[in-house]
Amino acid sequence: MRPFIDLLDLFARLGVWLVQVGHRQRILLSGIGLALTTVVAAAYVTIVGVGINPAQKTISVRVLLPQSGGLLVNQDVTVRGIPIGRVTDVHLTAAGAEAVVSVRADRPIPRDTAVRVSGLSVAGEQYLDFRPEHENGPYLTDGSLIGQEQTGVPVSLPQIIDDSRGALGQVDAEKLTAVFNELRVGPQGGKKLSALLDGTVLLASTLDGVLPETVSMLRNTRITFTTFGDVAPGLRGTSKDLQQILDGVNTMDGGFRTLVDLGSTELGQIDGFIGDNRENVYALLGNLTTLSQIFYLRVPALQDLWRPDHGSLVDRLAGTAHDGGVWVIADIYPRHRCDYGLPRKSPSAVNFPAPYRNTYCPDDDPSLLVRGSRNAPRPPGDDTAGPVPGSDPLATLDPPPVYPPYTLPTPDGGPALPAWIPN
Repeated sequence: MRPFIDLLDLFARLGVWLVQVGHRQRILLSGIGLALTTVVAAAYVTIVGVGINPAQKTISVRVLLPQSGGLLVNQDVTVRGIPIGRVTDVHLTAAGAEAVVSVRADRPIPRDTAVRVSGLSVAGEQYLDFRPEHENGPYLTDGSLIGQEQTGVPVSLPQIIDDSRGALGQVDAEKLTAVFNELRVGPQGGKKLSALLDGTVLLASTLDGVLPETVSMLRNTRITFTTFGDVAPGLRGTSKDLQQILDGVNTMDGGFRTLVDLGSTELGQIDGFIGDNRENVYALLGNLTTLSQIFYLRVPALQDLWRPDHGSLVDRLAGTAHDGGVWVIADIYPRHRCDYGLPRKSPSAVNFPAPYRNTYCPDDDPSLLVRGSRNAPRPPGDDTAGPVPGSDPLATLDPPPVYPPYTLPTPDGGPALPAWIPN
């Protein structure tokens, strides 16, 4: 415990001695502190504010421009607005201008990056902005050269004035003077003019942000207006015809009004008729749905009857009658018949046996039953040419219904006589 107390006492004596020395040399210490503060502040302003870091490794890149665009030495170099270096030199070349920039080596920039001279405001303050589209290499190295095909500069004021000459030539000076005179009459004229100019600046800055889309829109609009100019005579003729139609409609306006007034009773009767026969209408629509489905499955077969390339059925039937007679060809050659493989029933049976349900011809010879159900045209994916898998080949249709006393019995040998026949 005693050594620890002695050590504390030593530090306390040393602190008192330092305070006494500092008090005696306070002017010298103040000068040293002021010098250190100046050095730290200058270093902070140079590195953080100005962006000059002697310890930062940089690379030099040459950028070829069609013109300087107002770019000067010591102006910023950015990557999409983030500062990464400075312009060290700008000089003229035979094809435009060349800017030499010093950028940070720890910020890799692809070689195919687009470069543009941009401005912070209309007053100037240009800077060189790199706008990479990806992060893949190869990257710029010390001494790399960027060609003019990758660079762009702002539109100069003389070019803007020259391009706006046509628009300014279409401005009516008298009407423009009248507008300014009207703005000058009221006390709010100055504010209105200021708002108008602010809106114009906002519109121009907005269009600059979407410049490619604006140029594309103007080009498409030019094509549209050119098309309208080409069809202008036709549109004028159409408008004249439409005017005649509208004149006719206007002439029959009284008749239309009379028809509407007198037709309300008949329309009400039709509405009542539909309401009274709602159930029958539902049943009719259901039957029409079934009929539509049947026709849909048979549309290819129906189209085959009227195919113009093979000659429609109507044309073929019409071709049989000519020269005062009906011309047909009979083929008496016996043809191959399909064996369905089902038990045969006597055609003389008096009990009218129900026919088989799944009577599909198993022979897939395309020359057999050319006009039969197997070779009938069907929609894509329709497999109804054969029986349903797993179906009973001996299944029959439902027997005919019996409605006594309207159905006559037909036993073997005929019905008992005399037979009763309903009225």
